[in-house]
Amino acid sequence: MLEYISVGYVLKPRGIKGEIKVEPLTDYIERFDELDVLYIKENDEHKPVKILSRTYSQTHVFLKLEGYMDRDQAERLRGQYLWITRDQVRDLPEDTFLIADIIGCAIYTKEGKHLGCVDNVIHTGSNDVYVTKGPLGEILIPGLKKVVLDVDIQEKKIIVSVQELEGLLPDAD
Repeated sequence: MLEYISVGYVLKPRGIKGEIKVEPLTDYIERFDELDVLYIKENDEHKPVKILSRTYSQTHVFLKLEGYMDRDQAERLRGQYLWITRDQVRDLPEDTFLIADIIGCAIYTKEGKHLGCVDNVIHTGSNDVYVTKGPLGEILIPGLKKVVLDVDIQEKKIIVSVQELEGLLPDAD
């Protein structure tokens, strides 16, 4: 499992005093109120940076980070992800998983047929969709309880019901 989990994506600087506009990658935008430190990935290393202030709009969070005191410094963060350590992750409700943990999982039917591995997760209004790439090509699997029978994050394995996927699978045996 990943040691660091992304919680935000830096869109652009805001103003001239180093503040940044962040797209939250969490269902709970106020999550940033619970954080004192975020991590910025430089090369292959995650460097801690202290949050000095935070404000919110309906869809974005605006952060002031230590060491980023003007617009030019903040501009260097554009397009970067903001990370937390796995031990900072909030407890999730039952049958809820981090997208970072779902990506890379192998998908099998309950009969044992390998459909591929989760390459991406798409958010829709009603449910997530697992973009799976494998021997049958790309398959879109709705993240619904009647479709997804079991998720084992430790084993990186997801079991799905083929009957519920009728019409979504290519005609190949």
